[in-house]
Amino acid sequence: MNSSRLLLLGAEAVAQGAIDAGLSGVYAYPGTPSTEITEYIQRSREARSLGIRSSWSSNEKTAYEAALGMSYAGKRSLVCMKHVGLNVAADAFINSAITGVNGGLVLAVADDPSMHSSQNEQDSRVYGRFAMVPVLEPSSQQELYDAMRDAFALSESVKLPVVVRMTTRLSHSRAGIERRKAVAQNPLHAEYAPERFVLMPHNARRQYQHLLDLQPQLETLSASSFLNRTIDGSGPLGVVAFGIGYNYVMEARRMHGIGCRVLKVGHYPPPRAMIDELFAVCESVLVVEEGYPVYEELFRGYFGSPKIRGRMDGALPRTGELTTDLVASALGVTPPETTAVPEIVINRPPELCRACGHRDLFEALNLVMGEHAEHHLFSDIGCYTLSALSPFNAIHTCVDMGASITMAKGAADAGLRPAVCVIGDSTFAHSGMTGLLDAVNDRSPVTVIIADNDTTAMTGGQCSSASGAKLERICRGLGVEEAHIRVIIPLKQHLQENIAVLREEIAYDGVSVVIARRECIEAAARKKRRATAKGE
Repeated sequence: MNSSRLLLLGAEAVAQGAIDAGLSGVYAYPGTPSTEITEYIQRSREARSLGIRSSWSSNEKTAYEAALGMSYAGKRSLVCMKHVGLNVAADAFINSAITGVNGGLVLAVADDPSMHSSQNEQDSRVYGRFAMVPVLEPSSQQELYDAMRDAFALSESVKLPVVVRMTTRLSHSRAGIERRKAVAQNPLHAEYAPERFVLMPHNARRQYQHLLDLQPQLETLSASSFLNRTIDGSGPLGVVAFGIGYNYVMEARRMHGIGCRVLKVGHYPPPRAMIDELFAVCESVLVVEEGYPVYEELFRGYFGSPKIRGRMDGALPRTGELTTDLVASALGVTPPETTAVPEIVINRPPELCRACGHRDLFEALNLVMGEHAEHHLFSDIGCYTLSALSPFNAIHTCVDMGASITMAKGAADAGLRPAVCVIGDSTFAHSGMTGLLDAVNDRSPVTVIIADNDTTAMTGGQCSSASGAKLERICRGLGVEEAHIRVIIPLKQHLQENIAVLREEIAYDGVSVVIARRECIEAAARKKRRATAKGE
């Protein structure tokens, strides 16, 4: 086997590229479609032999700040998250563009067009533009691998964090990559630079001006990037293809014999001279972006809208992932007739696993909540969110990580009774604790149910930052009265006992916490298989 040639997911190509680029630590909170980056590093014998730090963080903000601290110490650090996770990390991310970095810091963020496992389709390139930092958007697994070395080198060259953006289709598809010779890790070299890293107003103003002054240099570097190039063609039509959109354009071009000129863009800020040249020779330009029409909108203002086609004028759909057929249609090819789905093929919505402890929890909850005329149940993001579906139809809200507790508190403040919420152990550690503290401080009549399955099950069973006895200690530390921190075991045999506990705590006129503790059935099965394999 040739160890220089590997078959990798896009996410894994990012991980291997980072290892080979001299990575010293990865920080992340699991979130599809970015989870596999950190998992690959955790499984890598090579990473372990190099002492690369790879444990999970409590949330994306703590992950980003720890990565920034490692960068401050002179080492190369990688921080990984999905697109909505960047909302959580945004404070640290935006301000790190003002402080700058020392050792290379790369943010790998995976967006989710079509919302396969997400609440929205937000485009992380907007954050890159907002922070005014370089963004790389490779179009293949090999480019992802190669871009990591460039990203770390670029970060150290301009002393800024660098974003590497991918989307679900690239993150979760496989291709062969050719490895390059690995780079040694940076030596420890903490930077004493309070004038940069202490963001008091007089320092921040100077650093912000420095960031503005860097922008022409960032454009110059983009113009020479291997991720930006022109593909010759003929005819009046041109295409600007960003990231993975380039693959769809080239496939449509090849399949249908379309001879249009193509400008591939994978390094931002975009290469202005190359864009100007394309628009100068083409009568119309199709802008192909996987995500928001971020640059289409800018081009419309700069070049005038009659010349430009894309997501904003309906040439490409405004929502969802692109496909080769969609791009071909936008290039003037008559789309093929769609094949109707046979009636025998029925929709199979996701559901809670058979024998999952959440099933027994929601059976008890439905019986108790049904005793009240108003029975709104605020939920959070995790496996238990599936209880919104049949047969439970139990929950009524799911907005963002940690929102269940604070929404229940707000509803209680409005006079809604009972005010009950459900949150998982990992999500509680991620962003639920501060909401519980607010409820304690206001003595709000809310009941918080923590569905503790001892893992981060929704993203594949990663370690949870707060499970087991930690939860009780955290709740006590936040000020919840010990008498109203109750533990139940969600099993059929405990149904009546669990109903009694839930009924008592929901009736309590104050803050109460019920911890429903039972190991994830899938995690337990994996643990059993590992034990059997070891002969235990």
